Amino acid sequence: MSVQYILSEYLNRAMTQAEYDKLEDGTFAGRIAACPGVVSFGETLGKCEEELHSTLEDWAWLGLKLGHQLPAAGGQSI
Repeated sequence: MSVQYILSEYLNRAMTQAEYDKLEDGTFAGRIAACPGVVSFGETLGKCEEELHSTLEDWAWLGLKLGHQLPAAGGQSI
């Protein structure tokens, strides 16, 4: 039996809503519309995705620390 934590599930569901664009210089930009300010850039799509996940994690932790209610992401809210 695996243990799933609420924050981990929230992050996973939010990442399924990620949108990526290839920029003119060949790099990538990523964002999650449901999570204002969560954006990333990377030389490759993989790096952009890693950076987006890291940014999302920091954004969620800070929001929780400040007592903010995080917006619903993929039907999951905290």
